[in-house]
Amino acid sequence: MAEQWPTRQEGHGTLDSYVQGAASPPLLETTIGEALDRAAQSWPDSDALVCVEQGIRLNWTEFRDRVEAFAAGLLEAGLKPGDRVGIWSLNRAEWAITQFAAAKAGLILVAVNPAYRLSELEFALNKVGCAALILSPPFKTSDYPGMIRALAPELDESEPGALQAERLPHLRLVVQMGESAIPGAMPFAAIEAVGRAAGLDVLRATEAAHTPHDPVNIQFTSGTTGSPKGVTLSHRNILNNGYFTGEAMSLSHRDRICIPVPLYHCFGMVMGNLASVTHGAAMIYPGEGFDPLATLRTVATERCTALYGVPTMYIAELDHPEFADFDLSTLRTGIMAGSPCPIEIMRKVIDRMHIGDITICYGMTETSPVSFQSGEEDSLERRVTTVGRIHPHLEAKVVDEAGMIVSRGVPGELCTRGYSVMLGYWDEAEQTVKVKDADGWMHTGDLATIDEEGYGKIVGRIKDLVIRGGENLYPREIEDYLYRHHKVQDVQVFGVPDERYGEELCAWIILSDGHDMDEEELRAFCRGQIAHQKVPRYVRFVDTFPLTVTGKVQKFIMRDIMIAELGLVINETA
Repeated sequence: MAEQWPTRQEGHGTLDSYVQGAASPPLLETTIGEALDRAAQSWPDSDALVCVEQGIRLNWTEFRDRVEAFAAGLLEAGLKPGDRVGIWSLNRAEWAITQFAAAKAGLILVAVNPAYRLSELEFALNKVGCAALILSPPFKTSDYPGMIRALAPELDESEPGALQAERLPHLRLVVQMGESAIPGAMPFAAIEAVGRAAGLDVLRATEAAHTPHDPVNIQFTSGTTGSPKGVTLSHRNILNNGYFTGEAMSLSHRDRICIPVPLYHCFGMVMGNLASVTHGAAMIYPGEGFDPLATLRTVATERCTALYGVPTMYIAELDHPEFADFDLSTLRTGIMAGSPCPIEIMRKVIDRMHIGDITICYGMTETSPVSFQSGEEDSLERRVTTVGRIHPHLEAKVVDEAGMIVSRGVPGELCTRGYSVMLGYWDEAEQTVKVKDADGWMHTGDLATIDEEGYGKIVGRIKDLVIRGGENLYPREIEDYLYRHHKVQDVQVFGVPDERYGEELCAWIILSDGHDMDEEELRAFCRGQIAHQKVPRYVRFVDTFPLTVTGKVQKFIMRDIMIAELGLVINETA
């Protein structure tokens, strides 16, 4: 494990909200392909990838061999270093193979949200000029081959690798996972076969020209406001971030990580796959999509030592009627990220799931993603009330509206700097400079505090800040208080327009199983405990929140629902 993460004092006599991570262990100055080669050399016979649903089990030697065959096949199919290759799929073995193959071949992997439909897919592929698309077989209600045929009907009549589609002018090659493929596409297995037949000479020459600073991955932001932006990340960005995330969990080649979180998101592909390859740990996928029963079964049968998830995933696992049937005693660590975790849930995760060393992570896609992480030595309270401390080789500061660093404990915008900051938004220089300043600081848009010991706490989004009657109210602070009520399983607080005060607070609450509550009981719980202006004016008891596929709550949708339900008038000047 990395050494204790220190904080640094700046200024004269006052402790400013500035922290700097440890300078050791040193940064990895290697490519992702080189990291895979090292894993295959160091742990040749250890499990690298286990896909339970597909019945696939590969050691590091076998995994490297399949990666190199697929990489050589992509080059043989006409792709060139720097070309963008989209992958549109849930969690499958082919996803991991493609991730590492693209890195070895000098291609830029474009992670496409598997929930995307036609217009979103068209936007993403054209935005970054994807030359190839690797897609999943149909899954539940998502007919991926059918959708690409709808966007590119020319595929049916084209030779594989020679597509010329009016709506997708950059796309030449379509590869379908599995043994067979739709007309005009190549089967995934065929690309591997072509690569094996061609040999590795071209691939080796291509690899030799790579540097850790080359772009290797594009991930789209959620696009809650405006069109999604393509976050462009280098080998150095994401490989080191995966490495240091794993270091904070004391990962080794003896660990087995259960990864039910999506691979198209940095949680799966960086914190999961790249933490694994840098430590020799096994990547274990319970299934294509998240299923609590499959996850529990996988942890038990594969003797997993680590489990990843967002709080809602852990809640679903703990609440599953068959939970007690599974032996989870091999678990020791894991990551909980995406949203704050109620303390009672964290207690259950530690006590009932045996994950005593579970860590909390904070970051954003633009910072590879992890900037802050709790340590194994941190108390339960620290793990539920903070996001831990700054990662090695990174800096963070909290600034006011004028860009000045504030004192410890004072809220302001969190900024981070270091190896993890993205290269930029693809083909959007103006948007890049809005968030990444001339000194290399990434402006996160998150409101945060840093305490005396250097622990960070996210108090909300700048855009989530509620200004009621001229007073700044932080939804996260109110959520943290409401979580204390034993009947509250989950809560989200946000602002809605108000003619008198400009904005008022609204709370959406999911109750714990078997409990009832009304608005008066909730307000009585608040009375005399928090300031009256922090007591939500509007309360709704709901069964679910609108979420992204990675478990992030979409407060803007809740706000729109409440505005419509209450007939509120938006004051554009407020």
